[in-house]
Amino acid sequence: MLRSLSPHTRGLLLAAVGGLILTIDIPLLKLGGANSWTALLIRTSMTLIATLSVWSVLRLLGFKLPPLIPGKIGLVVAGLYSVSSMCFLLAVFYTTTADLVFILAFNTAFAALLSWIFLRERPRPVTLGAIGLMITGVLIIVHAGIGTGNLLGNALALCSAFLIAAAITISRASGRDMGLASLMAVVPALCVAIVMVTRVGFVVEAPQWIMLDGLLVIPIAFFCLANAPKYLSGPEVAMFYLLETVLAPIWVWLIFAEVPTGASLLGGAILITTLVAHSGWQLTEHRRRRAALAPRHPA
Repeated sequence: MLRSLSPHTRGLLLAAVGGLILTIDIPLLKLGGANSWTALLIRTSMTLIATLSVWSVLRLLGFKLPPLIPGKIGLVVAGLYSVSSMCFLLAVFYTTTADLVFILAFNTAFAALLSWIFLRERPRPVTLGAIGLMITGVLIIVHAGIGTGNLLGNALALCSAFLIAAAITISRASGRDMGLASLMAVVPALCVAIVMVTRVGFVVEAPQWIMLDGLLVIPIAFFCLANAPKYLSGPEVAMFYLLETVLAPIWVWLIFAEVPTGASLLGGAILITTLVAHSGWQLTEHRRRRAALAPRHPA
């Protein structure tokens, strides 16, 4: 069915499905009641089992599949996703959900800047203005974390956002299928988690939630999001992480009554308003260019 769609529509569908599914990642991690390293151990091991199982079964059935790691460039992308995943999961335990997802939304700005520097896809003045506003929103959130115990978590979230943007940019430049590489990225994180759990202990109250996260949510979400750059620009793909920015705090608020702080709401409002407005502008511009290029028949 996907092959019958245009490349741009295919990319939008992949990114939308991945972004929507990713919104339940943080609530499932919190429901597990584990310490950070135990959660990382369970989630990465389940993701690895799911990836290898599906890949093996499909190969036995005769499906033509891309390699698990597509060459050296695949190793680089997998490494970036791996470190990003560790930063993200640690940030879950060191800052609030609202701070985490608002800062992660900044990967759109990172993706635009990296695409400009390395792919020569120069942003328009409107995009540069949007990036400036998003920097303001992130600074408000990060500054509020100073002295409250959230500064480390906010810094980890910012690192995760940058690494995701870097992985998206490299995937876009290569034009290769990186869906499985993003999932095999759990291997280094799993190794680190095993070492750390032997030191701090295995602590978890409801492992089934984290297992569900690792077996289904992460494989599907990251496979879709890692494949989307084949069809969309880096900033466009990064925009779909906004779904987590908007919905994850709502799920956590409903389940755990974790109310965002005033600074988080202000910074997040700046980020969301800017990105939604910029997305609407991009969509309008795309339609205008397509209409201008359409063939005109003489009356």
